[in-house]
Amino acid sequence: MSRSLLSQLLTSSPAPVRSLDTWPERVGRGSYRASIMDHTRTNNTMMSTKSLLSQLLVSASVAPPVRGLSPSRIGLALHSFTPLRCNCTLSVSEADVSDATSAPKTRKRVVSGVQPTGSVHLGNYLGAIKNWISLQDLYDTFFFIVDLHAITLPYNPPDLAKSTRSTAALYLACGVDTSKASVFVQSEVRAHVELMWLLSSATPLGWLNKMIQFKEKSRKAGDENVGVALLTYPVLMASDILLYQSDLVPVGEDQKQHLELTRDLAEKINHLYGGRKWKKLGGRGGSIFKVPEALIPPAGARIMSLTDGLSKMSKSAPSDQSRINLLDPKDVIVNKIKRCKTDSFPGLEFDNPERPECNNLLSIYQLVSGKTKEEVQLECQNMNWGAFKPILTDALIDHLNPIQVKYGEIMSDPGYLDSVLSEGAEKASEIADKTVTNLYQAMGFLRR
Repeated sequence: MSRSLLSQLLTSSPAPVRSLDTWPERVGRGSYRASIMDHTRTNNTMMSTKSLLSQLLVSASVAPPVRGLSPSRIGLALHSFTPLRCNCTLSVSEADVSDATSAPKTRKRVVSGVQPTGSVHLGNYLGAIKNWISLQDLYDTFFFIVDLHAITLPYNPPDLAKSTRSTAALYLACGVDTSKASVFVQSEVRAHVELMWLLSSATPLGWLNKMIQFKEKSRKAGDENVGVALLTYPVLMASDILLYQSDLVPVGEDQKQHLELTRDLAEKINHLYGGRKWKKLGGRGGSIFKVPEALIPPAGARIMSLTDGLSKMSKSAPSDQSRINLLDPKDVIVNKIKRCKTDSFPGLEFDNPERPECNNLLSIYQLVSGKTKEEVQLECQNMNWGAFKPILTDALIDHLNPIQVKYGEIMSDPGYLDSVLSEGAEKASEIADKTVTNLYQAMGFLRR
């Protein structure tokens, strides 16, 4: 329609154009089609002919000469234009639309998860879950309960399902919004295990032997008590990430080594099976996996133990005194903060390597109070521990109480929680199955 309309406009000018056979798709930086589309309206809408011709004049002026569309001809038409009512419906092809408007940007994808073993504690929350709340507004987010990782060390089977549901409920209670993020259980998406096995075939044993966490845990447990899963779980972690073509992965400092292994595996698989090799087998070619980047929060990436400022707050620590659990009652929180390890230095300060406990407790206060580091430093620099501990205790209780109330509501409605996990697993499986199918094809498996 735009072609016909322009013909009417130009043939009615003092110097009519006789033919538009050379009408270009695109010329130089300007797009004549886009100009037409930008200024044409559908049924019974007045069209700004003068504006249209002005746009064409500018486009023709910056573009190479085209027969029948010289600036002088368009200028004459502009000089003598008469208003024109368009009673037609403009039909625009997909190619026209792509010329005129750019496609909306696709959100980058973020994946993260927490093990369901033990109680979710303050380190899990401040180091991971709390950051998810802001991430879900910015990214396409997948948050799951990594129950397959929970069996790498001895565990109590009857507790696994119970703690998995509890962890999922805490995700929601902490503010994960299921309209923005997918929440599911890792084992309910079977592609995690399938991809892990495929990745294992390309993972050198030397890479796994270098993993610091394996060395630490195996040394504590002893070789006879350590299963192969503890050695190979970084490959499962790589599967968790690569399965969803993730762009970014929120990790603490202690997990950066595992992410590097994931990146190395992605690049190795892409090199071994991607590109032309994959295309020759009937695939689309190119990279099989995206190579993800680390997303490390500026604060709270690693919350330390209440009994040792040099050790990470952990579910596996033998003493419950070492951590604040998200579901700890008020009196328990009061007791744990009273008894937590401190030092004998005067005043309170961040970032003194000789005062790891002080830095840890101030960081916790900063994160649960919502204050800046500078505000906390100014408020607390002249305090002693006797004055600071009650303030920290009150801030913790005030921050955790709404989460505990919401958690109770969610756990009282098991049907709701089941529906959330089912919908999340279904959405995750759609993406995961495509990734695994592509890799099966690229690796040469017979697929029907």
